Amino acid sequence: MPIYVGNLSYEVSEEDIRDVFAEYGSVKQIYLPTDRDTGKMRGFGFVHMASLPEEEAAIADLDGAEWCGRTLKVNKAKPREERRGGGGGGGGGYRGNRR
Repeated sequence: MPIYVGNLSYEVSEEDIRDVFAEYGSVKQIYLPTDRDTGKMRGFGFVHMASLPEEEAAIADLDGAEWCGRTLKVNKAKPREERRGGGGGGGGGYRGNRR
């Protein structure tokens, strides 16, 4: 399961994060979401480690740690909640025959 890493500096790179997490084991994958309009990092990311003990060690040591002037929030990522139906809608009610 991936590790959620929040409150990241907008200046950090994937390589910076790999360097930090590599101290706890083998980093398999890093994902840093970007804003679709600006292309800038959104301040959080996800790290996949090779094993559960590596994940647990990284979480235990890094949650609440200060890095790049920010206090990190590090925990097991929660499954993404399914989004509810598309926008639009709302209002309306009975429209019946209007004369």
